[in-house]
Amino acid sequence: MLSYLDLLQNIFLISYFLVLLLLCIYGVHRYHLVYLFHKYKSAHPEKPLISSVLPRVTVQVPIYNEQYVLERLLRSLCQLNYPRDRLEVQILDDSTDETTIIAKQAVEKMQEQKFDVQYLHRIDRKGYKAGALNAGLKVAKGEFIAIFDADFAPDKQFLLDTIPYFNDPKVGMVQARWGYLNRCYSLLTRLQAIFLNAHFMIEHLARNRSGRFFNFNGTAGVWRKDCLNSAGGWNFETLTEDLDISYRAQLAGWKFLFLPNVVAPSELPVEMNSFKLQQHRWAKGSIQTAIKLLIPILKSDFPLKVKAEAFYHLTNNVSYLLMIYLSLAMLPSMIIRYNMGWEETLWIDLVMLLLATTPVTIFYLSAEKALYKDWYKRILYIPFLMSLGIGIALNNGKAVLEALFGIRSGFKRTPKHGIESDTDSWRNKKYFEKLSFVTITELLMSIYFTYALYLAVTNQIYIGIPFLLLFQFGFSFVFLTSVSQRFSKYLNDLRDSLTPVHSESDS
Repeated sequence: MLSYLDLLQNIFLISYFLVLLLLCIYGVHRYHLVYLFHKYKSAHPEKPLISSVLPRVTVQVPIYNEQYVLERLLRSLCQLNYPRDRLEVQILDDSTDETTIIAKQAVEKMQEQKFDVQYLHRIDRKGYKAGALNAGLKVAKGEFIAIFDADFAPDKQFLLDTIPYFNDPKVGMVQARWGYLNRCYSLLTRLQAIFLNAHFMIEHLARNRSGRFFNFNGTAGVWRKDCLNSAGGWNFETLTEDLDISYRAQLAGWKFLFLPNVVAPSELPVEMNSFKLQQHRWAKGSIQTAIKLLIPILKSDFPLKVKAEAFYHLTNNVSYLLMIYLSLAMLPSMIIRYNMGWEETLWIDLVMLLLATTPVTIFYLSAEKALYKDWYKRILYIPFLMSLGIGIALNNGKAVLEALFGIRSGFKRTPKHGIESDTDSWRNKKYFEKLSFVTITELLMSIYFTYALYLAVTNQIYIGIPFLLLFQFGFSFVFLTSVSQRFSKYLNDLRDSLTPVHSESDS
């Protein structure tokens, strides 16, 4: 007869393998996306002819304290190859710092060049980005709305490459692929680029061309104004207003298009705490959207494939909670089975972890292969990418829990610093995200997995060492980068404060 302790241990092991199984299911789903990608990658939508009379377009630029990147975007907008009498630019400024001065000066210069530029400044910032977009939408002159975040720099052909697809009256939104101005700046930016490449090339292309729902990414896309209005406009009930309205519009019957060959360069976050802030917002917003729309999606008349993919898409970030449980349970699971003489069951971990991680490798490398001839050079980055995904599990898991428990929070934009080349620095810039208490838990997890590695080596449990290394490096990398960058910023600010300012009268 089993003792009480044995019963608890068995229940624990069952829960451990159940979580592993769920992670495998989410992992294997990536195989399906890669399959759809290869099946439909050659099914390019035929580009329609450019109309002799181009429609009026409003370009919306929602900004909040973006003094380092705004001018770059506006210079790009001035170079757009589109008739000026058919183009309106809206600067939707919620800023509370020097950005307002920069924006007003830029507007004056553009107006001198005969651009139709409108400057809308809100004081209350109600609804955050969604509120700013709605305010602009009410007075927009264009029948199509192009949206760019301040850290983007679209190519001059952007509108001519996207607007013709709206010749189909059913098309409500066209999304371009993101490019990266600072992809090679650091290990962090390289990993983000790989992560986003897969999101666009595999997820977007597979979902869109196979007839499933996909989403507008908040920037570098064009909307039909009627589509936005018929879908109910922008809503700030979630932190991902772009994901929310994407599903509402497609539920209303609108058709979306993803154009992988139209690329809009952007700036990636260069410091870890800003990256974590961005990931927190995306993770929390996606779960909020799932809570809001998943039942209407499942009750709709759309095919099962659409509903199933929507479920995977909107609930994918729940895997971070599973990852946290797996992180905490991995060591005690190994010890329990080792002490019970069940050492051979450790091979089950190996098989299931391979089922969970191998699809990730194929998923990311498929995107790199589709984009770059030297894609094989990115193979070395895949373990670091997995580790980064593990390392931000606590940050994103917290976001998921906040969404599940209905904890509201304001929209915090990701700090950007105008970083493009290796010589550019973010340490002397004003915007910087502070450390959070999650950083302490990342340190504790780093110590925990260092100890787990020690036990695995001393007890000759070699099967689990490669995966323990992924976890140990992931939490260590995220913690050390967060702290070192914050400390580096502190030292830079301290040095500046101690440096005397000389006036002309001193010389």
